[in-house]
Amino acid sequence: MNIPLMATLLALSIIVCPLLYFTVGPALDDSQLEVLKILGIIAGCSAAFCFIVGELTGNNSQMDKLWSLLPIAYTWVIAIKGGMSARLVVMAVLATLWGIRLTINFARKGAYKLKFWEGVEDYRWAVVRSGSAFKKRWTWTLFDLGFISIYQNALVLMTTFPALVAMKSDAPFGWVDGIAAALMLGFIIWETVADEQQWAFQTKKWAMLKEGKKLEELPAPYNKGFNTLGLWGRSRHPNYFAEQAIWVAFYVFSIGAGMGIINWSVIGALLLIVLFQGSSSLAEEISGGKYPEYEKYCKSVPRFFPGKGIS
Repeated sequence: MNIPLMATLLALSIIVCPLLYFTVGPALDDSQLEVLKILGIIAGCSAAFCFIVGELTGNNSQMDKLWSLLPIAYTWVIAIKGGMSARLVVMAVLATLWGIRLTINFARKGAYKLKFWEGVEDYRWAVVRSGSAFKKRWTWTLFDLGFISIYQNALVLMTTFPALVAMKSDAPFGWVDGIAAALMLGFIIWETVADEQQWAFQTKKWAMLKEGKKLEELPAPYNKGFNTLGLWGRSRHPNYFAEQAIWVAFYVFSIGAGMGIINWSVIGALLLIVLFQGSSSLAEEISGGKYPEYEKYCKSVPRFFPGKGIS
């Protein structure tokens, strides 16, 4: 894990968002500030929950479980407080579709249990914890508090800011909103296809491995260990590509609301893009250490944007 990058992310969220707010607007009125206060309380409670439960159980995927649920709550709070305008309802419905899909995908990996503090932890946290930067327990505790619990909760909240700035818009639902809705729905479908392809590949691979076969004995392309089928043959992270694009499309709604091409609510989408740079690098470092052919795959297939793919 690139600790300087994480520190940069924190600095960006502290400095850039207020800077954009005061330089490009739009300013929030009293009713929007009241809604922001409600959302802030939810985010604060979520951060406290993630930190306390994560520290007590050693399972640091508490925020991973909430990541897909919080935007649903945030956008519906905004929609209701905003009078259920057509634009806000469409934004909330799309955020809900996104959240349901992502929750189902995470649930089938064993993330959710009746004992809510249990469940399968994202494999990457164990790798990060084992890094040299966290040899002392207190350093991990600070990372858990600052990045996993506080920063990630703040980021998820910021991705829904386009709905907050659109809350008081008098502009009717128009063609820009239609484009934003079509793009967001399209990328939700794209991400669904990518995750289904990955699930099918990994399920079949592990089924053959459980039969006692070694990885190199599996038929191609399963003997590589990583997926190169479908969208994964044209992008190393087609699901990450779609996830970033979803929230960029969500930001486009603020443009349709008349807030200008650039307004401060873009901060969530921008920081999410930066986050996925670090997240994808960590995933590739892990895969590169396990699979001999992964380096060749990286050289021939683009990280995010779909390309011509492998030969």
